[in-house]
Amino acid sequence: MAQARRSFEKLQFAFRADAPAVASTVEVPIRRPDGSVLLARLYRPRSSPPAERLPVLVYFHGGGWCVGDVPSYDVLCRELANAAACAVLSVDYRLAPEHPFPAAVDDARLAFDWVAGHAETLGLDAARIALGGDSAGGNLAIVTALARREAGGLQPRFLLLIYPSTEIVSARASRARYAEGFFLDRESLRWFFERYLPQGNSEDWRASPMRASSLAGLPPMLLIGAEFDPLIDDCAAFAARVNAEGGAVDFVETAGMVHGFITLGKLFPEAGEALQRAAAALRRHLLETD
Repeated sequence: MAQARRSFEKLQFAFRADAPAVASTVEVPIRRPDGSVLLARLYRPRSSPPAERLPVLVYFHGGGWCVGDVPSYDVLCRELANAAACAVLSVDYRLAPEHPFPAAVDDARLAFDWVAGHAETLGLDAARIALGGDSAGGNLAIVTALARREAGGLQPRFLLLIYPSTEIVSARASRARYAEGFFLDRESLRWFFERYLPQGNSEDWRASPMRASSLAGLPPMLLIGAEFDPLIDDCAAFAARVNAEGGAVDFVETAGMVHGFITLGKLFPEAGEALQRAAAALRRHLLETD
């Protein structure tokens, strides 16, 4: 597992874009009910006045619930903060296999609740919170939004989903079509799923949000997919179902791209284009007034 994490970090650090300056970064400790600490990092955009209460994107990194962390996603969060003119809270949720399902879900839900409850102290606007993430992180964003819908009260205003995992077990065609040779392959998916879900909880909506009894009542969302991704058909099916149940999804399939491209800006110019699309959607839903 240590080798897998080092390999992921090396890939991210080698091919991510250059890190832009932001107004500030602050390490934020979030206390869990058992007294342990969930760490997060808060980014304020370069353009923000110090006294302004900002909207915030709570962001969950990718990595199959097993690899990845706040440092490896530092550049993406800086870019999103500056381009969207909002704060970004990057969450260092617990990883499998040391902490299997539902530990990451519990951390994601705690992060949203904590930000909502401490927004004023942090200089944030609790009425303008978005949830976002890529891959496993996109899964956590969806699941957190579903949990907030069930709980009632304060809801996220927007979801930013980048090739999210929406269903653990899937027979859709892209799983076979792109099973080999397109960066994320069948064996990698199996490896991640087995470590995240050692008890085989694939039917649980907190692991497979596509299995939720209803997807109605979710906030508007942008879902960015990659053409050569084994998850692309799952993403399309999820978007179609949300729209069919009364939601609002802007689904974009990024031509020629593979799973993971958003953090590999030195390899793929499309990463910058997708980031600008994401930032525009965040500005539209968090900054603009009717």
